[in-house]
Amino acid sequence: MLKFIIFLIAATAFGYFAYLNFDETFGEDIREPVACSMEAKLCPDGSAVGRSGPNCEFAACPGE
Repeated sequence: MLKFIIFLIAATAFGYFAYLNFDETFGEDIREPVACSMEAKLCPDGSAVGRSGPNCEFAACPGE
């Protein structure tokens, strides 16, 4: 019976530790959504391009 109680305490401690560190261990692979500003870049041909991608960089103008 003593071995069972020690096992139960160890399993509970391990589970609690894993729960506390889950985001630090596995959360790095999950990317947060990115919201880019609604600015526009005017191109030499008169068209406009917006920001896109994970770094919110302006898209290339047509012909660049």
